[in-house]
Amino acid sequence: MFSKVSVIGLGYIGLPTAAVIASRGIDVIGVDVNQHAVDTINKGEIHIVEPDLDIVVRSAVMTGKLKATVTPESADAFLVAVPTPFKGDNHEPDLSYIEAAAKAIAPVLEKGNLVVLESTSPVGATEKLSGWLAEARPDLTFPQQKGDGADIKVAHCPERVLPGYVLQELVSNDRVIGGMSKSCSEKSVELYKTFVKGECIVTNSRTAEMAKLTENSFRDVNIAFANELSLISEKLKINVWELIKLSNRHPRVNILNPGPGVGGHCIAVDPWFIVNSCPEESKLIAAARNVNDGKPQWVVEQVKQAADQFKKPVIACLGVAFKADIDDLRESPALDITANLAQDDIGQILVVEPNISDLPNQLAEAGVELVTLERAMEIANVVVVLVDHKEFKAADKTSFAKKVVIDTRGVVA
Repeated sequence: MFSKVSVIGLGYIGLPTAAVIASRGIDVIGVDVNQHAVDTINKGEIHIVEPDLDIVVRSAVMTGKLKATVTPESADAFLVAVPTPFKGDNHEPDLSYIEAAAKAIAPVLEKGNLVVLESTSPVGATEKLSGWLAEARPDLTFPQQKGDGADIKVAHCPERVLPGYVLQELVSNDRVIGGMSKSCSEKSVELYKTFVKGECIVTNSRTAEMAKLTENSFRDVNIAFANELSLISEKLKINVWELIKLSNRHPRVNILNPGPGVGGHCIAVDPWFIVNSCPEESKLIAAARNVNDGKPQWVVEQVKQAADQFKKPVIACLGVAFKADIDDLRESPALDITANLAQDDIGQILVVEPNISDLPNQLAEAGVELVTLERAMEIANVVVVLVDHKEFKAADKTSFAKKVVIDTRGVVA
């Protein structure tokens, strides 16, 4: 029985998870180091963009079921949903956020508690989390010491939701639950069944960690194929969008659409965790990462060639989010492309991004201007479609006719 759950990290995964659990009548303590996020949530508002999340959060806060704080409190279960970026040229996983979360919750742990790592992590991270907790609380026992008989149960359950559909998929998607022991898995299933309608599939913690990395690496490899096709098609003067559409008429072919690269906190990051752990065995995964990481620079070169046609180039970059119809700029290739264009000073740079109200500092400080689509189409002579936001797809395509267009998302094609 879980009467109180604590969610550590109130970002794009943690806050929706906390709100959904609270909507089931369970008291939820959300913990975040960002005081602004905590204050915003406690007012019944949200600091991120996700459809319908504001309604669920407002209701949970007003009914007293959701409270945010910067200091962990005691609870029956702790869900850790903090960032796991990489660091350095070798893409080494950065587990400092997980370690900080472990040290933060350790003082309030009590016998019988459950700790679940939801952060997408390299294989072995859950065991490290449990090790950090054991160091901080030698008075308690953990699965690596006592197995099923441990005082604290520890498991890994990776999130697997699509931005823009998080609230639905948190409930409907199957969950892979990897406990460090059988009893750890059983207690985790009990928790997730309070709000998950999908199936809860049990495995061990290492396989659960690898499952999430595998899912995103599969996507990355397939995107890399599409991106490589776009490079080949450009060189051979072939319309890649028509090519893919024709090829996909084969009953067993389903090529994805290319783009300006790969962004977000998952697909652009997670494959490197596999490569870092097994560099000799993951050559295809590494090659796909390099293809996708190289695509933004290719786009920049295309824009420079287009700008050379004008004495005073005015370049409109349509979109800087990492995917359509969200405000998330993390690991965004569109943002990187725009920043590189501004840094190279090849002309006036405009940005159209309907999902944000202010440009990130790296663009604002470089003199980039945030404008409406109408204004951009009025004064730009080069238009770069970087994100297929609904506003761009709905735009009058004839307005692009007199522009030099570099369409990385097939919006105009």
